[in-house]
Amino acid sequence: MKEVATFLLHVGASCDDDSFIRLTMSSPTPAAAPVERVLARLVELRGERALSLTLREERRDTTRNLPIAEAIEWLRAQLRNDFQGATLATTQADWQLRLQNGEARLICHKPSSPAAPPRVHDESKPTLLGNPAQPWLHGLGITDAHGRPRPKLADKHTQIDRFTEILSHLARDCGWQEGGAAAPPLRIVDVGCGKGHLTFAAWHLGQHVLGRRVLVTGVETRGELVDTANALARTVAGDALQFVRGDIDAVPLPGADALIALHACNIATDHAIRRGVEVGAQLIVVAPCCHQEVRPQLGKPAPLAGVLAHGLFAERMAEWATDGLRTLVLEHCGYRTKAIEFVSSEHTGKNLLLAAVRDAVPPTAERRAQTLAGITAFKAFFGIERQALDAVLALAV
Repeated sequence: MKEVATFLLHVGASCDDDSFIRLTMSSPTPAAAPVERVLARLVELRGERALSLTLREERRDTTRNLPIAEAIEWLRAQLRNDFQGATLATTQADWQLRLQNGEARLICHKPSSPAAPPRVHDESKPTLLGNPAQPWLHGLGITDAHGRPRPKLADKHTQIDRFTEILSHLARDCGWQEGGAAAPPLRIVDVGCGKGHLTFAAWHLGQHVLGRRVLVTGVETRGELVDTANALARTVAGDALQFVRGDIDAVPLPGADALIALHACNIATDHAIRRGVEVGAQLIVVAPCCHQEVRPQLGKPAPLAGVLAHGLFAERMAEWATDGLRTLVLEHCGYRTKAIEFVSSEHTGKNLLLAAVRDAVPPTAERRAQTLAGITAFKAFFGIERQALDAVLALAV
């Protein structure tokens, strides 16, 4: 296809004139292929230019360094057989290539960054937080004027980076990488967003990684944080990102493709899940915190009585039971769920993330009866008489 040939000509030219910033290949075929994404950067190896290609899989990354000409031929084969999308960022322009149903589209955009990155090979792991993320990362105080994480906020930078990576995988599961800028805007709501670190990351992912139009709303109870976040949002994102004052339980939500609630305390996590189910969100992402509701109710079933006599074990079991119950309820409501380690425990003790993607086909009445029976048995085993998600079970009838 001439569009693929033209795209690869731009890749070669940007390597020659040093305008190359980054290249990303996405939308693998089939969708369940082991390699989910390919990230490429231009590096110097023993005095020669090469493309360093990172093949990203669910549980590992593999890196290959190829001379420019060889790398371009490798990219050509991948675009012919294994990937349906690619984006090339240069200091002159950004090029977006889409391949679907035997047709190709090549779209030119304004450059997302005016400066090329260093060409050193021994660099930190490739990240989705490239140069386009620097205005809001710096505005939030995460990085300094040179784009380097501030020492006291290095863990926060790691958390934002990991969240963006996880959300990119979930976006693929939802099919959001398809359609590009022509698709309807994605509506993302981040409740209990605090200063908006991850709200900005969600906007960045849609705008700069997926190439989708997005309408992102951060919800926060503290008015001063809302005002500060809105001032920065207007500067970097215009009308695509806004912050409103409200509570998870009652804030108006006309609709959402994704509902995110990270580190919402106690039953606020359950309120967020309920709101996501109510509006029919395709994706619900929560990182639970402060498990207080189940702990006083937790019984001591015979096989575990001796263990649960220890307060620390009982506390941890209450956390496990609460999050396990949340997973069961989401599955009852027609979602496929994953429990993911958000970031390493060395960065934060609250590192569990529950991600739920709604199935395209609702569960049958028989399946709902099975999952409801499982939830009832689970609660009876642990002596749980009430839980904040009880109201959600009625929504799935």
